Amino acid sequence: MKTIKIGNRKFDLKNHTYVMGILNVTPDSFSDGGMFLNTEAAFKRAVQMVNDGADIIDVGGESSRPGYTPVSAEEQIERVMPVIEEIKKKLDVPISIDTYNPEVAKEAIKNGCDMINDIWALQNTEDMAKLMIDNDVVCVLMHNRKTPDYTNFRQDILSDLGQYLDRAKAAHIKKDRIILDPGIGFGKTYEQNLSVIHYIDDLKDLGCPILIGTSRKSVIGLTLDLPIFERVEGTIATTVVACMKGVNFVRVHDVRENVRAIRMTEAILNS
Repeated sequence: MKTIKIGNRKFDLKNHTYVMGILNVTPDSFSDGGMFLNTEAAFKRAVQMVNDGADIIDVGGESSRPGYTPVSAEEQIERVMPVIEEIKKKLDVPISIDTYNPEVAKEAIKNGCDMINDIWALQNTEDMAKLMIDNDVVCVLMHNRKTPDYTNFRQDILSDLGQYLDRAKAAHIKKDRIILDPGIGFGKTYEQNLSVIHYIDDLKDLGCPILIGTSRKSVIGLTLDLPIFERVEGTIATTVVACMKGVNFVRVHDVRENVRAIRMTEAILNS
């Protein structure tokens, strides 16, 4: 696959790593909870990220941090829809909805959302797959396990993701509408998270674009012994590694810094 279309934009899968900016409209996200709860603040943040070089904005109304409190579909919809509507009206950027709830995804698509970012990779409901097919949206299938028991960790990740693709195929979802995410920080130990980053190019064998989300996560905090808001350099290091290994998308909070790191890395690689 050479390109993937998300919204009205084509993304080159051979020559560039793109940046997905994180916009959490939540009170309890591990890094920026409570910062963008009202529509005006959230929209200003989206504008800033686009100006800093974000290629996609990923909007979420429920935290997925360890020990998070589940939020009803109604409350997620109330949080994110005004933000999605405002972004769609005023900015020319593809929008992703960060949810595994089909009710939330359905409303987001109605309001112009171009992609579903599903941390449970269609495992929770068949309705999400139907939504994808009916609306021809792209979906990020993220690796996740409720019980993180592995026999051969590196192989098990590939096997699980392969099973997700088989399930998507059985639901008649086209492979060219799928992006794979290895799920850094979900059902994995510190050492396993480092291993996933190291071997991220294993995922190329599955034939789909790759997205990685390491931004400010515990794997960086534990490595550098730093609190959440001092992890930008560690995040950049993982972005550079991802870029060098041919990862197509990185999902980050600090857009400007990561965009610059990618530009520099690509300049060196292409020299």
